[in-house]
Amino acid sequence: MQEAGVSGVASSFYTYTIASVLGAMIFARYWKGLFSMPKSVLWLSLVAGWTNLSYVLAVIDGEVMRVMLLFYLSPLWTLILAHFWLKEPANTKGIVAIGLSLIGAFVMLWQPGQWPIPRNHAEWLALSSGVGFALTNVITRKSIHLSLPAKSMAVWLGVVVMSLIFMPFQALPFTSPDVFTTVNWAVMILIAILLLAATLFVQYGITQIAVTRASVLFMFELVVAAVASYFLANETMQLHEWIGGGLIVIAAVFAANTET
Repeated sequence: MQEAGVSGVASSFYTYTIASVLGAMIFARYWKGLFSMPKSVLWLSLVAGWTNLSYVLAVIDGEVMRVMLLFYLSPLWTLILAHFWLKEPANTKGIVAIGLSLIGAFVMLWQPGQWPIPRNHAEWLALSSGVGFALTNVITRKSIHLSLPAKSMAVWLGVVVMSLIFMPFQALPFTSPDVFTTVNWAVMILIAILLLAATLFVQYGITQIAVTRASVLFMFELVVAAVASYFLANETMQLHEWIGGGLIVIAAVFAANTET
């Protein structure tokens, strides 16, 4: 999409609009209860919209692995929010899993003479996206009265709304649909389908398990991204990145076998 001259905000708008349309078709029978939705669906939509959009912008403008690692400090925020809002017990095993995952993230992020803190606007966006992700998970868990389709549609529409809000502040002009090639549309539709699947899986998973446990399991994405960047983008992982990734895998396995 970047090669086609489409900004991150515009590409998010189009892909999530397609996802919203597809979702509306799949969940058509649920629309009759649209106007009886509780206010929590609005908060979920706005927070999830910011989370997804800020993450996309951070990845585009920043260093991918550094952005992802700052984003995946979210287990720390999740632990705090879940303890005080959802009253989930912060037991020893859960804290150990969180600690291992964060140590792994810092090890992967470590560079000589530098602290693992945000250095530019992209990294601050990534950090804020991580906070938003934790808050999204907690709201999802708390909103047990909302159906899976309602939660998923809230996420997709939230990104569309946030994209429209951010559109006037972008340096690149809004891309008209008529400039897209068949390949561009195919890419956006593929992304939309993946977004549909990912959102449904996340919303279902968060509803079924404790958010502190889920937040650590999500960090396995770091390892997947590191391996994918090696094979797809020819980026070579250094020893400390392998060590950090290994700690994250251990934390994920530990969390998966830990009852909260």
